Amino acid sequence: MHAVCLLSVIPCRAEAADASEMVTQLLFGETCEILEKEEKWWMIRTSFDDYECWVDPKQLTEINGAEYKQLNTKSKLFGSSELVGILQAEDSVRTLLMGSLLPAADRFEIAGQEFSVQTSCKALKEKTQRPKLIEDAYMYLNAPYLWGGKGPFGIDCSGFVQVVFRLNGILLPRDAYQQADIGDTLSFVEEGQAGDLAFFDNENGKITHVGILIDAQHIIHASGKVRIDRIDHQGIFHEENGTYTHRLRLLKRIIK
Repeated sequence: MHAVCLLSVIPCRAEAADASEMVTQLLFGETCEILEKEEKWWMIRTSFDDYECWVDPKQLTEINGAEYKQLNTKSKLFGSSELVGILQAEDSVRTLLMGSLLPAADRFEIAGQEFSVQTSCKALKEKTQRPKLIEDAYMYLNAPYLWGGKGPFGIDCSGFVQVVFRLNGILLPRDAYQQADIGDTLSFVEEGQAGDLAFFDNENGKITHVGILIDAQHIIHASGKVRIDRIDHQGIFHEENGTYTHRLRLLKRIIK
């Protein structure tokens, strides 16, 4: 059994309860496998990053296997590239958040519903360019931090990295510690280039934060809000406070 999100964004929770922690979100066009059905909740596995969580079934639309496969063919998908865009549906106008997934750049049909794209989008199969990735990252500047968030009205550090990289054709896992397993390790921060990832750990050595290097001295990341800070071999330096806020653990190069 499969389903797709046809709303702008929906919360995915750790437990089957409205008061449960939001662990991630589904944006328009993202699909999932339905693992378990309860009266008021479905347990799902997200197609894009294999995240298992609970959602309100009223916010999902069931689809058949053939449509599920079509909506997960990366070479045919487009990503909404405006911070907030418009999608014309049969019965209403819907908002599209940056990073939403579309099966066509103009018109398409999902689950028997017809949609017309009224916003800019880009093919996810396009080759990644470092300057374009940083340009997309800048679009989120000052977006408020939200645990589990993936949109411009609330986003967390790994969700920010994941959505920006997906817009540029690279699929990454959802959480920072998982993303740290991808790519080639750099020895020194001075080797860093635009688009490289920096990971930071806590006092127990667990990776808890990630950001995107703008260059060898600056990083864009979600901490309180999406912001730009200085970085060196110790970590992230918050110039306004005059303190280091995150301790550098490792650097990874994803873009070859």
